[in-house]
Amino acid sequence: MALKCAVLVVAAGRGQRFGGGLPKQYRDLGGRPVLGHSLATFAAHPEVRLVRAVIHPDDRPLYDHASADLPLLEPVPGGASRQESVRLGLESLAGLDPAPDVVLIHDGARPLVDPGLVSRVIAALTEHDGAIPALPMADTVKRADGDGFCLETVPREALWRAQTPQGFRFAPILAAHRAAAGRELTDDAAVLEANGGKVKLVLGAERNTKVTTSDDLRRLSRLFTGAEEMRTGTGYDVHKLEEGDGVFLCGIKIPHDRKLAGHSDADVALHALTDALLGAIGAGDIGHHFPPSDAQWKGAASDQFLAHAARLVRALGGRIVNADLTVVCEAPKVGPHRPAMIARTAEILELPAGRVSVKATTSERLGFTGREEGIAALASVTVALPALDG
Repeated sequence: MALKCAVLVVAAGRGQRFGGGLPKQYRDLGGRPVLGHSLATFAAHPEVRLVRAVIHPDDRPLYDHASADLPLLEPVPGGASRQESVRLGLESLAGLDPAPDVVLIHDGARPLVDPGLVSRVIAALTEHDGAIPALPMADTVKRADGDGFCLETVPREALWRAQTPQGFRFAPILAAHRAAAGRELTDDAAVLEANGGKVKLVLGAERNTKVTTSDDLRRLSRLFTGAEEMRTGTGYDVHKLEEGDGVFLCGIKIPHDRKLAGHSDADVALHALTDALLGAIGAGDIGHHFPPSDAQWKGAASDQFLAHAARLVRALGGRIVNADLTVVCEAPKVGPHRPAMIARTAEILELPAGRVSVKATTSERLGFTGREEGIAALASVTVALPALDG
């Protein structure tokens, strides 16, 4: 059974080393706020269920801009220190029913966290109470006195540079933070260690650097080349037919003597297209974002599923280039409704109608579609995402 994973993105700091003015987590990086990059990455990650930010109360308008259209929990205010902010965030997650199994704690000033790194941390939590990404120390390390003179060369073989997100089983890290209240430890792994926990190292990533100074932001900005990389996603869905008065295809109800069966409105076309978009950005599938076991999606209109996938694309700095959809059925006839289906799909995706194609075919009376037992849909999309150098 998959672990229910929540993410806390800690962004309540004022960035004293960065300089005055706008806090560093809200500075522009590649056309989006620094904080917006990591929020979008976690929101789109297929193994993450919940994302919550911990922010400074004065920053709510800045946060709303950075998190626009992302499916996030309501942010909570932080405390006087990072450690207190983390504890307050954990306490807020403890109030959920049910609470998460594991939690990842991430610095809001680390914008370029890699989805693969996130997966490595989560995977390690199946066997360990804590896991953090880290990189081996490559430079020679010196210990110095107060006057800046070398005292010794420190063996670097056992030294690692810790990064975030740092992952933990939820109950042990909550207990550890409660026990550490009033103390100042260097990171969340140290909090768990101080309470008797053990932390596993997993491989980090050089690009997952923290914005601490304006020079850091300039270095990261140079990674954004202005070019785009093209991604392709495909989707496939099937729903059976049952007694009814019409089928939903592309958000349009088409009169028919039957309907499509499903937990939502069973719009097989929009479901396939949603999966194609999610696949193009590596965000799992429709069942992850809208589980059929969740009662709130009973009878829901599928346009909100597709709109959600489109928002994730935009939150990652991407754009949808085109969408191509094929509906496979003997009946009802799609042709008379094609213009309306194209128009509605384009409206949901916020695209010109010329970038949306809707086709229909039969299976020559073969298979379940040929026997009119159900309807299938296939979709492909092209998405352009910002290309990073290196």
